[in-house]
Amino acid sequence: MQTRHLSQDLHVGAIGFGAMGLSEFYGETDDRQSLALLNQLAEQGVNFIDSANLYGRGHNERLIGHFLAKLDNSVRQQFKIATKCGIDRDPNAAYARRINNHPDYIVQCCNESLQRLGMERIDLFYLHRVDSAACIEESMHTLGELVKAGKIGHIGLCEVSAATLQKAHAVFPVTALQTEYSLWTRDIEESILPVVKALDIGLVPYSPLGRGFLTGKYLNHADFGDGDFRKHNARFQQESIEHNRQLLDAITPLTAKYRCTSGQIALAWLLAQYEKTVPIPGTKNPRYLAENAAAADLVLDAEDVLTLNQIHQRMSIKGNRYSEEGMKGVNA
Repeated sequence: MQTRHLSQDLHVGAIGFGAMGLSEFYGETDDRQSLALLNQLAEQGVNFIDSANLYGRGHNERLIGHFLAKLDNSVRQQFKIATKCGIDRDPNAAYARRINNHPDYIVQCCNESLQRLGMERIDLFYLHRVDSAACIEESMHTLGELVKAGKIGHIGLCEVSAATLQKAHAVFPVTALQTEYSLWTRDIEESILPVVKALDIGLVPYSPLGRGFLTGKYLNHADFGDGDFRKHNARFQQESIEHNRQLLDAITPLTAKYRCTSGQIALAWLLAQYEKTVPIPGTKNPRYLAENAAAADLVLDAEDVLTLNQIHQRMSIKGNRYSEEGMKGVNA
């Protein structure tokens, strides 16, 4: 797989792996199967794993730590690990959360993540959400001190506004912005993406396949079980699905041209937007892992990229991407 540079000294495969679904939010999980999937990453050229202390309330980091501990040192050194802090979850509620950017909390979370991952240094440590009432300069100072202490290698921010990104980067270099970005979620293009490019910051799109919608495999709301948050997501209600499938209809002709899947078209389109883009699709299926990784080799013609760029000008997406609770801290 081709390599992309999130910074001068953080080089990763062009397609990463979002590990959240191995712990929760997308139906039942099985640690044995998850570990088997993680063991297939290297052979697919995927060496960038994205986690967070939020996912499974630490379960995701422990799972990845167990996986890393079993690797030969030469294989272990290939992997770059990203994780996050900044969201406190209510222990008595499945989804309720509050944003916590207090310096002491950031340091505490970093130390706990290091322990769960079994690492001496986290390659990329994100502030998962930003509290609009907090001081981003103070948060960046704290994260910068963790870099100087050797506990983290690089700093990332998630779902921040252009103004917040600029203020943060002026205090200490931001290596990567992680945000939802795909053919059906293009909020960042007007004001945030230009700043990312101007500051030469890496871009890590999560949900690059529209939570699976852009693969064309999820067209029936009844297929989502109680453990799958898409069951209650506005974009995956049947009325929304029927409306939003016009986006799939626009992608389908390209799958024949390039002899690939609609999901691979969606990933290749993202890679074409910016040379420092590294999407992190997640999956629990080895077949889809291989399919996603292969998208790194798919190069779309310039005219097809332009056609996809302009799709949103003639079709709208029905449904908010998160509930009100989930939107806390987005673009703060």
